[in-house]
Amino acid sequence: QVQLVESGGGLVQPGGSLRLSCAASGNIFSGNVMGWFRQAPGKQRELVAAITSAGSTNYADSVKARFTISRDNAKNTVYLQMNSLKPEDTAVYYCNAPGKTYYSGSYLKYGYGYWGQGTQVTVSS
Repeated sequence: QVQLVESGGGLVQPGGSLRLSCAASGNIFSGNVMGWFRQAPGKQRELVAAITSAGSTNYADSVKARFTISRDNAKNTVYLQMNSLKPEDTAVYYCNAPGKTYYSGSYLKYGYGYWGQGTQVTVSS
């Protein structure tokens, strides 16, 4: 059974940093893409970042140069380092495992596969 367990969300002031973690189990991690999506109140869920098992990455334009996705294949864990946070980054962040070795256009736009329970990130002074 696939499980994705996120941690690391919370309240942070604008300009601050947070690091999200997602531990995967159930044979979904090895060799496959992992992603982070987010959904703000009243908005559609959107891609934040995705990473292949080889380390190739894709970022939303809004987070480029501020966020970094990485993975530890030995620990079956994917991370999202978020720096220079802005109020508009406030959202529930979801870890995703599509069960694919590559990310397609539809995946980057909608996401699919397995989802974590979500972790709240609030950026506010």
